[in-house]
Amino acid sequence: MASLELAAPRVQRTVDPAVSKRFLMIINDAPYGSERPYNALRLALNLVKREGASVRLFLMGDGVLCARRGQKPPTGFYNVELMVRSLARRGEVAT
Repeated sequence: MASLELAAPRVQRTVDPAVSKRFLMIINDAPYGSERPYNALRLALNLVKREGASVRLFLMGDGVLCARRGQKPPTGFYNVELMVRSLARRGEVAT
């Protein structure tokens, strides 16, 4: 039996890495239980400042508490709510 090869036209993709970068940050830890949400948000806030960068934030599990309004963190702690709000102002928000 002869093998049948289907030749699909090859599409040459030229992507300039400086033009568009897309990042997805997934946070599933509580805002003040560990430093993971803080570090993820810090990274996201710095990435969104780059030219042509797109940052999406996906909150799941305990991570949804990061976006809770009216947080009162203990003295000396970072306010995750303000970080999420700042990130949301710079990009698109899906609910």
